[in-house]
Amino acid sequence: QVQLVESGGGLVQSGGSLRLSCSASGHTLKRFAIGWFRQAPGKKREGVSCISGEDGSTYYEDFVKGRFSISRDKANGTGTVYLYMNNLKPEDSAVYYCGADVEGYRCLAAQRAGVLGDRDFDFWGQGTQVTVSS
Repeated sequence: QVQLVESGGGLVQSGGSLRLSCSASGHTLKRFAIGWFRQAPGKKREGVSCISGEDGSTYYEDFVKGRFSISRDKANGTGTVYLYMNNLKPEDSAVYYCGADVEGYRCLAAQRAGVLGDRDFDFWGQGTQVTVSS
């Protein structure tokens, strides 16, 4: 069992920035595909971005392209994944979750399909709240 932990959420004004982190206690994430998802009140959870476990390739949904950036820490071996969120908008307000795909290919699948789904991600964190004020 891999317990993911998200951090970095908070309250920010429109146009501001946040950096979210996804890590796992006692495990390295460096070979897992990691996806970021979000869920706003009354809405279904939706994919935001992911990074592949194989080649480090990335995928972004259209509504965050050019504003969000995903990367993986390779220096310390933990494979912590970051989501850099810039030019935040009120509609970005949601609970943000990271999911881990142990087999590592879900992000490649998202790149081919043009959509990031949350099905078949193996482990999840508890989420971190992002609130963007107008």
